[in-house]
Amino acid sequence: MVRLYVGNLPFRAMEEDILNWFAEAGYQAEQASVVRDRTSGESRGFGFAEIADRAVAEEAINACNGREMMGRALVINEARPRTEGGAGGGYRGGGRREGERW
Repeated sequence: MVRLYVGNLPFRAMEEDILNWFAEAGYQAEQASVVRDRTSGESRGFGFAEIADRAVAEEAINACNGREMMGRALVINEARPRTEGGAGGGYRGGGRREGERW
């Protein structure tokens, strides 16, 4: 299974839209997901699709990258593996430095 990054998604796009878009282009995506904001639930403008065969996935990347969905040119490429640690965040310290006044 090859996981594809689908970027520049229209914010109203749903998982079914991604599956249908790939099908219309002639490629069978096994599943799709839209990444959503944790608090608002709104789309973050990107998602993923999975294609079973590597050769078909590479062909889909070449054929579909830059094609439009709902008026936006999508960015399609192979998804990079997640890195440990995530996107950062959390408390980074701070406080008063020597000689600083509050």
